[in-house]
Amino acid sequence: MSETSVKFELSKAYLDLVVQAVEQEDHAFIRETMEGVDPADISQLLEEAAPEDTKYVLDLLHNEIGAEVIEELEEDTRQDFLKELSPSEIAEYLEEMDSDDAVDIVNSLPVRIREEVIAAIKDPENAAHIHELMRYDEDCAGGLMAKEMIVANVNWTILQTIDEIRRQGENVEKIYSIYVVDDSQKLLGKVSVKRIILAKDKTHINEIYDEDIKAVETYMDEEEVADIMRKYDLDAVPVVNLQGKLVGRITIDDIVDVITEQAEEDMQLMSGISADVEEDDSIWAISKARLPWLMIGLVGGTLGAWAIGFFEGDLERNAALAFFIPLVMATGGNVGIQSSTLVVQSLANRSVFTESFGKRIGKMFLVAIFTGVVLAAISFGIVYLWKDDLQMAKVVAISLICVIMLASFTGTSTPLILDRFGINPALASGPFITTTNDILGIIVYLAIANLLLT
Repeated sequence: MSETSVKFELSKAYLDLVVQAVEQEDHAFIRETMEGVDPADISQLLEEAAPEDTKYVLDLLHNEIGAEVIEELEEDTRQDFLKELSPSEIAEYLEEMDSDDAVDIVNSLPVRIREEVIAAIKDPENAAHIHELMRYDEDCAGGLMAKEMIVANVNWTILQTIDEIRRQGENVEKIYSIYVVDDSQKLLGKVSVKRIILAKDKTHINEIYDEDIKAVETYMDEEEVADIMRKYDLDAVPVVNLQGKLVGRITIDDIVDVITEQAEEDMQLMSGISADVEEDDSIWAISKARLPWLMIGLVGGTLGAWAIGFFEGDLERNAALAFFIPLVMATGGNVGIQSSTLVVQSLANRSVFTESFGKRIGKMFLVAIFTGVVLAAISFGIVYLWKDDLQMAKVVAISLICVIMLASFTGTSTPLILDRFGINPALASGPFITTTNDILGIIVYLAIANLLLT
């Protein structure tokens, strides 16, 4: 491990030293501390620094390093930092970024500042790329793509192509494939760098390129793009417009961000949080995100209490019934959560979920019967040995089988139905399933008790 890496592991202690160095204008210490450190690590260090201190540090680094640090900053931290920069300073950093990352930053700026920043970009091609990408929604393929890529004409020779790779490659950080187009920029296929290197100078691209290529349209939703790249294990995917013309590419680093955001959103929805919030958000923002599902849970609890009250006479005649209400409710809730979680996970990876709706429900039914019988048998033995009451043991066992089958059906079908209507199936998990199954479980349990014990 390098000396720099060892130093950076003490980032909290070094943050204080960096802040102190800023106050003392110790340029040498800052440059020495940051030398050889990955920009992602620098951004992590500066997350806790004041915006003016971050600006002071980045002013001492090369713009290329500073641009990477800015890309890695958390959105809220970056917003505060950008307020410290003039439009021309922001433009200088943008010229060091890929066009897709630059557009994300430009779109986060106020309209007036945004126009001033674009006007301050010196390279007309960079400005044109940003202008073009700004018209796409951020959650579609057009909003994810970057304009930087290597493109070869199908009629070029290998020698021409290599010259173009050298010229175009100056603005491309990672080269995965060379995309092949015709004279009208229509995407025809791709060719690997290896095949170009091994081919003879006078060979034409049309002799060696691969026509089998996966591409996405500019309007395609980001989740669909993620599914395609995950299914076919792609490092990058070309983006075409409605005419089939090549307009950009999406790389794996952007898709990892999409998958991460999607997973975080689903996790929050499954936990009963209806908006994208973080721990450092305001009390009002966090409360507003939590309250809707908590209120639904409150209503569900009230309905559950009403259901218990409806069978109040049975509970008065046989108080032992109340002992097993938590058992039935907990089992139904757990089964429902398990079923819905499996379905939501499978829907997130559609390439492995190809069964029809009927087959999924049928499979769920068989699993529910098996697990229900096993748990019912165990509960029957426990209740009979504990209460020495055969009828009560029958009530609990039969109730568990019914509740498990009902909870499995609810947990499986609800996310599938929501997905079919274009609603995030993660909504089906967490409080919704738990509350629904609690109410149904109570009603089923006490209704069976009423039938068998009366």
